[in-house]
Amino acid sequence: MSLYVMKFGGSSVGDIERMQRVAKRIADKQDEGHRCVVVVSAMGDTTDDLIDQAKQLNAQPPTREMDMLMTTGEQISVALLSIALHGIGRNAVSYTGWQAGFVTDETHGRARINEIDPHRVLESLEREQIVIVAGFQGMTQSGEITTLGRGGSDTTAVALAAAIKADVCEIYTDVDGIYSTDPRIVKRARKLKEISYDEMLELANLGAAVLHPRAVEYAKRYQVKLVVRSSFNHNEGTVVKEEASMEQGVVVSGIAYDKNVARISILGVPDVPGVLAQVFGKLAEEGVDVDIIVQSGVQNEKADFSFTVALSELARAKEVIEGLHSALPYREVTSEDNLVKVSIVGAGMVSHPGVAAQMFEVISQEGVSIKMVSTSEIKVSCVIESGNLQQIIQALHTAYNLDTEEQAFVGGPQDRR
Repeated sequence: MSLYVMKFGGSSVGDIERMQRVAKRIADKQDEGHRCVVVVSAMGDTTDDLIDQAKQLNAQPPTREMDMLMTTGEQISVALLSIALHGIGRNAVSYTGWQAGFVTDETHGRARINEIDPHRVLESLEREQIVIVAGFQGMTQSGEITTLGRGGSDTTAVALAAAIKADVCEIYTDVDGIYSTDPRIVKRARKLKEISYDEMLELANLGAAVLHPRAVEYAKRYQVKLVVRSSFNHNEGTVVKEEASMEQGVVVSGIAYDKNVARISILGVPDVPGVLAQVFGKLAEEGVDVDIIVQSGVQNEKADFSFTVALSELARAKEVIEGLHSALPYREVTSEDNLVKVSIVGAGMVSHPGVAAQMFEVISQEGVSIKMVSTSEIKVSCVIESGNLQQIIQALHTAYNLDTEEQAFVGGPQDRR
C-alpha cells in the first residue's frame, strides 16, 4: 500500500463544486489501495481578500497579526474538505500546520521550517483515516503562529512527504504538468514527461510559477518523488527527479520569464577595494536580494556597476544606496523598471556550444537590446525591455525545437500558492 501526499492549490478548491471534485479524486486514490495525506491551500481569492480587509484597517498591519489572520484561510479549506469527504462516506480528519507538527523559526510572513513531528499524521494513517493538512503555516517553539510565505503550501507538501517517507508527492494545479514554457503564452508548449531537480530549481528561481523553489529544494535534498499534474483532468503529469533523460534533439528543456525585475546603476564609484562589499553587504543587511551584477571598465579611477533586484524592492534598494552616499561618494544612481528577465534552462547545454549565441541572435532579430546577461552550466538569462516579451518567448521556443502539434492544457485560473 503506497503512501501519497496530494497537494491542492486555491484554484482547485475555489468553490463548493471544485471542493467536491477534489474529495472524489482523493476517494478514488484511496480506492486504488493508497493511503492519502492531503495538503490544501486557502480557497480561491480568500487570502487576497483577507489582506485587502486588513489594509483597509491599517496600511501597515503588524506581521504577527497578519499571520494570525492569513492562516484562517487554510483552516477553512481543510475543515470543508474533510466535511466533503465524510459526506461521501470517507473517514477523514483535518489538522492545522502546527497540529501536523510543523515547527518554524520566528520570522513572521516568511518563516522557515525547523523541524516536523508528524506523529499525529502517522497515527491517523494507522487508523485508516485520510489526513487533511493546512498548507502554508506552522508554529514556533514559543507557540506563535507563522506563515511560510509565497509557495508555502508546495513547501508544506514536500516537507511533509519527506517527514513521513511518502512514496510520491503529487502537486495538483491548473496545468497538467510542467511545460517547456508558459502555456498561456505559447499554446503549443511541450509538456515534459520528466525533468531533473536541478533544471526545475533553475526554472522555478527564474520565474516559472508552477512550483516554488523551496519545494524543489526540499524534494532534491530528501529525494522526494515529485509529480505535477492537473486537478481538472486525469492526464499523466511531469515527474521531477534526480536525473531526467534528455529528449532527442532537445538541448533546452524550458524557457522562463520574470516580470518582477528592476535595474539599478551606480555611476562614478571610486575604484578602490571593498566598494562592492560595502554596497551589497548593506543591501543584504536590509534584506534586499540582488540577482545579476555587472561592473563596467574603469576610467579616471572611477567605475560604474549595475545590478538587478525585484521590482517590488526597487524603492527600498534605492533608499539603501542613497543612505550610503556620504560614505561612498558616487556620481549618480539611475534605475529602470520596464524590464523582464528571459531565461533558457537545460542540462544538455553543458555539452552543446553555441546555445547562448543562438539566444542572443533570436532576441536581436526581434529588435530588442540585451541589457544584462547571467549564465550557469544549465541556464542563460538575459535582462531586456518588456515590450516584446511574448514574441521573444515564442521565437526562442521555436528556435530550440520545443514547439509541438498538441495544444497545452490550462484548466483554470493560475494558482500561486
